[in-house]
Amino acid sequence: MPLTAILLLAAGTYAFRVAGPLLGGRLTVSDRLRHLLTVSAAVLLVALVATGALTQGHGFAGWARPAGVLVAGVLAVRRAPFPLVVVAAAATTALLRLCGVS
Repeated sequence: MPLTAILLLAAGTYAFRVAGPLLGGRLTVSDRLRHLLTVSAAVLLVALVATGALTQGHGFAGWARPAGVLVAGVLAVRRAPFPLVVVAAAATTALLRLCGVS
């Protein structure tokens, strides 16, 4: 990546970080817009999780990975400790792949 692109991305990232504190008191956001922003953030997060869980390259990732993500989701909803969530998801995926489920 060229140095100018890196510098532009760094400056843009810094500008976004500084804009919050500088503009926080000057902007008023309606309740409807605040709700839409919250919902859109949740939708984006779900889309990223679904894409990462279900695809690998240009195709379906197989059934073992979504099963591991499902186990992690259930444990996270039940407020299990994060290390347990990660280990259980990895173990589920590994055991299913060991059994021949791709």
